[in-house]
Amino acid sequence: MSSTAPAWVVPVMRTGYAARGAVYTVVGGLALIAAVYGGQAEGTTSALAELRDQPWGTPLLWAIAVGMWAYAVWRLIDSWYDLEDYGTEAKGVVARAGQVVTGLIHAAIGVSVAGLALGQGGGGGDSASDWTAKVMTLPYGPWIVIGTGLVTMGAGIFYIHKGVTEKYKRTLRVTSLTERLDPVMKYGFVAQGAVVGIVGALIAFAGYTTDPQEAGGVGEALQQLRELAYGRILLGVVALGLIAFAIENIVEAVYRIVPRCAGPDVRTLAMQAEAKARQATS
Repeated sequence: MSSTAPAWVVPVMRTGYAARGAVYTVVGGLALIAAVYGGQAEGTTSALAELRDQPWGTPLLWAIAVGMWAYAVWRLIDSWYDLEDYGTEAKGVVARAGQVVTGLIHAAIGVSVAGLALGQGGGGGDSASDWTAKVMTLPYGPWIVIGTGLVTMGAGIFYIHKGVTEKYKRTLRVTSLTERLDPVMKYGFVAQGAVVGIVGALIAFAGYTTDPQEAGGVGEALQQLRELAYGRILLGVVALGLIAFAIENIVEAVYRIVPRCAGPDVRTLAMQAEAKARQATS
């Protein structure tokens, strides 16, 4: 597939990452407040619904919705043109399929946020339980739910792996800021992976027990952490991690490169790490 993508892809990509940064800032910030002062941790939609009561809330919700759609478009174009240079082997095809799924999920989130901006719903419903209940009525519904949960758990493991192995460095330009924020970004990926993994486990368990009420989204995952021993400490650690993931997305909005479209003079954090490793062994 040609690497020649439309010129508007890069600004659309940056808009999408900026919107994701805003979303995780709100979710992580409210989770941190719940950890420090007590109360219920909020899921993505519920957290964003809090913005609607602010004077600037509705315009910000529309901006986030547009950003989610921008991120969806970026992921679909990214997959179509293989701008991450994954290739056409089995591993690459799976990675590109994952980009399509991620794009569709963010498009749906954009629709949900636009609904909030229009005053539809209060964000208090458990959409994961509603979705699970509908799927349960289909032929082999519980198995579909279990499969979805396992795939979601796999996505969580992917985030953790990406953070631990520092794969994110491959697409980040070297600057003094990206170097300083590197540990923060690594922490953010691991925390995001933990939350996504818990969400997947809840969905899979709902399918296993054929009880849709067992399913839950980000809010339920955070609440599960809060109910463990030392739960408020755990919730605080993960909340800080979600804020770190927000920072990572904002950094990507500014300093991310498109591997197959980047010029030969572009230097990434991964290239710098490889150069340092070679110097250390020479």
